[in-house]
Amino acid sequence: MVLSSNITRIHNFFILGFPGLSPSYYGPASAVLFIVYLAILVGNIFILVFVIYEKSLQKPTYLVFCHLALSDLSFGTVTLPKIVSKYWFGNSIISFYECFTQMFFVHYLGSVMSFLLMVMALDRFIAICFPLRYPVLITNNIIFALCGFAWFIPLPLMLIVIFQALSLPYCESNIITQCYCDHISITNQACGNDRKIAVIVTLCIAMFCLLVPLAFILISYVSVIIVILKISNTAGRSRILETCTPQIFITCLFYLPRCFVYITNTVGFSFSVDARILLILLYSILPAAVNPIIYCFKTQQIKHTLMKRIKTAKIGIELKIWTRN
Repeated sequence: MVLSSNITRIHNFFILGFPGLSPSYYGPASAVLFIVYLAILVGNIFILVFVIYEKSLQKPTYLVFCHLALSDLSFGTVTLPKIVSKYWFGNSIISFYECFTQMFFVHYLGSVMSFLLMVMALDRFIAICFPLRYPVLITNNIIFALCGFAWFIPLPLMLIVIFQALSLPYCESNIITQCYCDHISITNQACGNDRKIAVIVTLCIAMFCLLVPLAFILISYVSVIIVILKISNTAGRSRILETCTPQIFITCLFYLPRCFVYITNTVGFSFSVDARILLILLYSILPAAVNPIIYCFKTQQIKHTLMKRIKTAKIGIELKIWTRN
């Protein structure tokens, strides 16, 4: 850091991770985080390849799953390698612009995920509330367009956040009390009156990216539940409810922990620094690792197709062994 005119120019940040974690646990912590990252890589790459390979799965619902898997894969790749490197190799340093780049992708991919969940809710809403019009209203091309908007809408908003944060003078500590660079951790190191403006603007953008999709998701799923309850056929009701289960699980994993943290902060309940970081890490990373499992075991067509492929592969191996003998 270089001192000039009472303003400290920060060239690097230090990723602190969990402040209360004893150095003796750095090895196990890095191993756990590395395993989680491997689960994110393997699970989400598998979903992408499996849906692309299986022509029968190239339908609107599963194409949305592909976009969600790509978002989860990207988020895990942006955040986890650095914190694993910190605990595994003691490499805590991240350059100034690298930290801002990570911050951009952290918030951008989180916002993309929120809008993709809205697209997924729209898909289920039309499929259940307007089943006869579903083939016309929801096609592969329409889903590609909607998912494209989900990737595009947060982009200019996050660029505003980044450029506004970059324009701030940084004169505080250069320690990031978090497992990755995010807006709060970085702007806490800024000084001057403009910092408050940047925080307010970012908060408004965050609320737009999270609450607008959440409002639509809640309205759509309430409508879906009302339609399901009106169905007199128990078997039909269960079958339709099954088609919504994966989407509900995925949505709850994304929103409920965030809402919990926000509500507890609003009512004045405070966490320790380590507990807060753990909560943020869990609701950021856990869905990316768990979502592929939900896709495979809670989505009937993916599960049946996967089981069929496994049985076919097993029979093929047995035939090869039999012919050799």
